[in-house]
Amino acid sequence: MSMRVNPNCRLEDQGIEGLGRVHYNLLTPALMTQAVARGEGEIGLGGTFLVSTGMHTGRSPKDKFVVRTPDVEDSIWWENNKPMSPEAFDRLHDDMLAHMQGRDYFVQDLYGGADPDERLDVRVITELAWHGLFIRHLLRRPEADELASFTPEYTIINCPGFKADPERHGCRSETVIALNFRKKLILIGGTAYAGENKKSVFTLLNYILPGKGIMPMHCSANHAPGDPDDSAIFFGLSGTGKTTLSADPSRVLIGDDEHGWSDKGIFNFEGGCYAKTINLSPTAEPEIYATTTRFGTVIENMVHDPDTMELDFEDNAITDNMRCAYPLDAISNASETSLGGHPRNVIMLTCDAFGVLPPIARLTPAQAMYHFLSGFTSKTPGTEIGVTEPIPTFSTCFGAPFMPRRPEVYGKLLADRIARHGASCWLVNTGWTGGAFGTGKRMPIKATRALLAAALDGSLNDAEFRKDPNFGFEVPVSVPGVDDTLLDPRRTWDDPQAYDRQAAKLVQMFSDNFAQYLDAIDDDVRAAAIG
Repeated sequence: MSMRVNPNCRLEDQGIEGLGRVHYNLLTPALMTQAVARGEGEIGLGGTFLVSTGMHTGRSPKDKFVVRTPDVEDSIWWENNKPMSPEAFDRLHDDMLAHMQGRDYFVQDLYGGADPDERLDVRVITELAWHGLFIRHLLRRPEADELASFTPEYTIINCPGFKADPERHGCRSETVIALNFRKKLILIGGTAYAGENKKSVFTLLNYILPGKGIMPMHCSANHAPGDPDDSAIFFGLSGTGKTTLSADPSRVLIGDDEHGWSDKGIFNFEGGCYAKTINLSPTAEPEIYATTTRFGTVIENMVHDPDTMELDFEDNAITDNMRCAYPLDAISNASETSLGGHPRNVIMLTCDAFGVLPPIARLTPAQAMYHFLSGFTSKTPGTEIGVTEPIPTFSTCFGAPFMPRRPEVYGKLLADRIARHGASCWLVNTGWTGGAFGTGKRMPIKATRALLAAALDGSLNDAEFRKDPNFGFEVPVSVPGVDDTLLDPRRTWDDPQAYDRQAAKLVQMFSDNFAQYLDAIDDDVRAAAIG
């Protein structure tokens, strides 16, 4: 087995002793072999790895804590981040190390960030071999000769078999994710959901990079073929089309989820993708679909035939949040460098189940900051028990669970970048038209793609625009290849007065949500606020 590791930076050198066998930086075949031998999952079609994560099939945001140390006391957004005392963290750390005694562990030394000047050196220590495989896909992999001198700045210890004690460890349940910025250490226990590993690194970068003047973003990104300077970023919450719309075969994919925007341009934080697979289509998403029979792909929580190992993409008996994880090079049009120039277009995706928002709107920089801070999308009826009408979700900066700092910090960074580089900003609604959920229909993907193509190639800027009476942004009156009626949501409703009532309701929801930011924003953004 490969033992590629800095000889001066083994676990013993970090004070982690008394373990069983420690496997350093195993490659995919060895990690697969270990995972199968340890009974962690099964080999699927094409050499994929099929695994169930047990009780936790998604993130546990209510079990995530930031250790309240003097160095971060004044910079953490405590209303959004649960505090843990340093003493409780130390007890948690001691007890987790005791739990690790005599057990085998898997170490992956990786980079968070494609820009060599800004990347974070992270060591991920996992109890499960397949977690090592997952995080090896999702973060950036050093070259073999780089490992001999690799020294981690931050370390993550993930022990799904460890159960926290809320009274002793100052947490909420037996599940815990605790970030200690002073000790540069993250502890994860009581959950086998692999996404906690990657989102912990995202949270780290979301705290560290703004201090260096770099904007961290929960977004996908692509660029024009042969022209990395013609790049675009796509903000959006789950279900808005962030992964699907950025994976345009006519453009080069930079990344599908997490990026930074520095003085040089944009860079992917990750080295892979973590795609939802529910209702995945070989026609609509052929490249992502193909990864579900690719050697080494991790497939989480998917129902499959126990004999043929065929996957069922429609059966959500385990979870709606079924996923696959694979390295970026599995996508044929992925960028080799994961770098791009300053975005010419900033797209904010929303899934409006109220049927009010137009399919595309042009935003001023102030309006862009307003919609960025709002982070609006909708939960739709049927997604949760008791949901009988669309429920608005406002997740600031399109990623509140991963934001350690105040929203205004990220908003001002984005506004500065947009102003400095003259990016065009667009709000794109992939939700409902012709009525709310249950009455209207989903926005045609063909129309969305046509509108995005016109925005990205610059031709949409030459269109005639009207001012939306509800939100104040500009909406194109006519775009080639798109039904003019679709561009005016009110005209798509059978009852225009019903549209007006629904629009007034949504405007008030935006206004009520945005009230929390009014004291912390500039006058131009305050003026862009509606209601």
